[in-house]
Amino acid sequence: MRVIEARAWGGVDQLALAERPDLPAPENDQVEIDVAACGLNFADSLIIAGKYQERPLPPFVPGFEVAGRVKSTGAHVRRVKPGDRVMAVVDHGGFAEQALAREIDCFLIPPEMDFVTAAGFAIAYGTSHGALEWRAHIKSGETLLVLGASGGVGLTAVEIGKAMGASVIACAGGPEKLAIAKAHGADHLIDYRAETLRQRIKEICEGGGVDVVYDPVGGELFDQALKCTNWGGRLLIVGFAGGGVPQIPANYLLVKNLAAMGIYWGSYRRKQPQLVESSFRQLFAWHREGKLKPLVSHRFDLAEAATALELLTSRRATGKVVLTTGRG
Repeated sequence: MRVIEARAWGGVDQLALAERPDLPAPENDQVEIDVAACGLNFADSLIIAGKYQERPLPPFVPGFEVAGRVKSTGAHVRRVKPGDRVMAVVDHGGFAEQALAREIDCFLIPPEMDFVTAAGFAIAYGTSHGALEWRAHIKSGETLLVLGASGGVGLTAVEIGKAMGASVIACAGGPEKLAIAKAHGADHLIDYRAETLRQRIKEICEGGGVDVVYDPVGGELFDQALKCTNWGGRLLIVGFAGGGVPQIPANYLLVKNLAAMGIYWGSYRRKQPQLVESSFRQLFAWHREGKLKPLVSHRFDLAEAATALELLTSRRATGKVVLTTGRG
C-alpha cells in the first residue's frame, strides 16, 4: 500500500511517499479500513514537527482522520462489518491506503455523505460542537464571535452556532473569506485586515459585547477579542493557527467574571467516548436537515500530501483540505 511517511521531525519537506506492506489482521477491537480519503488538520503539522501531545518516532505515518470501507474486523467488533462505509479518527496513520482504527472511533457514514466530505467531517465538526455544547454551553439568542471563520474548524463553528440559535459574528481576513462565512450562515462580518475588531464589535452589539469567543487562531486577535466580551462571557481556546499562544491577563477574567477554557476534542475519544457518539448523532441530524454544509475547498492525491499541508498551514485554504487515494 502507498503511505506518506514523516521520515524525521520537521516541516512538510520531511514528508515522502513510500510503499509499505499491507496492514496485519485487526486485533479484537480494531477495524481495518480501505481508505478512500484522508482529512488534513493543523495538528498534522505539529505531529510531524514533534510538537504534538503525542510524539511517534520517525519514520511514521501521520494523519488523524480517514473515510473508506471496512475491509475486516477484529473478533470483538459488533458496530460495523466488512463493506460498511465509515469515517474514523486515529492517533496517526491516516495518510495511507489502509488504516487500523478502534471500533469505538469508527462511525457509519450517512448515505447522503460521500467519502471526501466524511474524511474532513469528524475532527472539525466534532471540535466545534464539543466546544460550543460541552464547554461554553452556548444558549439560543447569545452572540458568538468566531475567529478564523472561513477555516477548517472556524467555518464549522459558524454553522453549528447558527444551528444552536446563536447570532454569529464571523471574523476573517479579506472579503473572499468573509463571503464564504456569510454563505454558511454568519449574521455579521468583520475583516480583521481592514477593520478594528473591538470597534466593529461595539457597532454590531450596539455598545455591548459577545457572549462566546471561538478562537482557533490565537495571537493578537485573541487579545482583542478578550476585551470584547460581555460580563460572564466564555472564551474557547481551540488552537493557535496564527502562531502566537496568548498570555491571558487574569484581571480581565476576574473583573468581568469571564471563563477561558480549552477544548482538545481528541481527549474525549478515550475519556468520554459516549459523549462523542452522541455528538455525531446530532451532527448527522443537522447535516440531513441541511443546517451543515461541509466545504472541502481543495483535494489532492495522497502523493501530494506535502503540498496540501503547506497550503493548509499557510492559511490559504478555506474549509477542509482532503487527500484521496483512488480507492473506494
